[in-house]
Amino acid sequence: MPKIDEYELEVLSAFEKGQLKSVATKAELAKFKAAARATAIKDRRVNIRLSSGDLNDIQVKALEEGLPYQTLIASVLHKYVTGRLSERPGSVTSATRKPAVKRRATSDR
Repeated sequence: MPKIDEYELEVLSAFEKGQLKSVATKAELAKFKAAARATAIKDRRVNIRLSSGDLNDIQVKALEEGLPYQTLIASVLHKYVTGRLSERPGSVTSATRKPAVKRRATSDR
């Protein structure tokens, strides 16, 4: 378990003692419940083709996160379309990546 600071210990203690009270109104809670319900509904099926390497990497990441790989894929796609998935500054993108150099096979090898 990661170390927590003094403030976090105070909040955790208050939570465990039942001293924390929700500040959300009934209308807000209803809105949050409806949003959670709508997010959980999976009503469409999509088939995609991935390279074996990409699928293996996704499965490893999903295993590290402790969730099914299809759930991980759906989560990443959802974050992308809602604008919550962004590139890290300085990361290499397909637009900035140098194209691979293709080598010709020679008969003297």
